[in-house]
Amino acid sequence: MSSIYVVYHSGYGHTKRIAQAVAEGARAELIAIDAEGNVPAQAWEQLAAADAIVLGTPTYMGGPSWQFKCFADASSKAWGTQQWRDKLFAGFTNSASMNGDKAVTMQYLVTFAMQHGGLWVGMGMKASNTKAAQRSDINYVGAFSGLHTTTPADAGVDEIPQGDLDTARAFGQRVAQAAALLHKG
Repeated sequence: MSSIYVVYHSGYGHTKRIAQAVAEGARAELIAIDAEGNVPAQAWEQLAAADAIVLGTPTYMGGPSWQFKCFADASSKAWGTQQWRDKLFAGFTNSASMNGDKAVTMQYLVTFAMQHGGLWVGMGMKASNTKAAQRSDINYVGAFSGLHTTTPADAGVDEIPQGDLDTARAFGQRVAQAAALLHKG
């Protein structure tokens, strides 16, 4: 079985719940970025040994949270020694608006992974984009480069749309399948 970690920052708990759903689907372990932008000391060793790293951050003001950016900047030691080269990467983001400029955050995550020499795993699933589509459908938000979820600003963690949680689990499964394929060959 592949070793997969979901490293994420969550400001209000919504992104944490999405991270948990991704981890459930991928059978991954969670690494939380704290309110100061730090991860536990052992997280760097875990990420160095990982087969796949899933990156998660809310989209705030058209980009990743400053706490996620702090983690990304701290990864320069791993970058300098190419510790994460040829690892699988994937990413997700949550914001209050249906669009919320999540694509900008996703581009940041893809660029971060590419700078580390990583291999990117996208959604691999169609969007629910017909007239009959419901908010509870898989990939209703319609992202392809990574998981995009939407939680209204006044919604609690328990009000995240079920379709987004189901999509997060399916996305986690896709990452796990990609990691298994990579280790098969």
